[in-house]
Amino acid sequence: MQYIGFGYDVHQLTAGDNLRLGGIDIPHTKTTVGHSDADVLIHALCDALLGAANLGDIGSHFPDTDNTYKGIDSTILLQKVVNLLQKEGYVLHNADCTICLQKPKIASYIPQMKEVICPILQCNHFSIKATTTEKLGFVGNESGISAYAVCIIKKA
Repeated sequence: MQYIGFGYDVHQLTAGDNLRLGGIDIPHTKTTVGHSDADVLIHALCDALLGAANLGDIGSHFPDTDNTYKGIDSTILLQKVVNLLQKEGYVLHNADCTICLQKPKIASYIPQMKEVICPILQCNHFSIKATTTEKLGFVGNESGISAYAVCIIKKA
């Protein structure tokens, strides 16, 4: 059997000197706001993985009311999610993610993101895409960033 999961995350943007995305820092004039490092890509991916395994969501496992996760690197959270799935007997078959942001253009950073994330997932069938919202909405006016993720897991 295969199981599909979907994840979505949003974070506010504020003045800063880099954007944490896909486990890497991208030079930019804005940064994300959140309890952890506010990496929307990894958060959406965690939710997709947890949802596929019927294990709740990222907030139920790593609540923003717990200071243990204050400022934590989201790659650590992703590793914990992968470990949880493995404990339940699941492996990732593939994942596809889309990041929505107006600026900066991030296509050249996607290979670096994959270098960070693929070893954690133990899967090379992992896609990252980026798009703008053509200057519409909170993404378009650069007050926020969002990410979507879908994955298929299967029993090991």
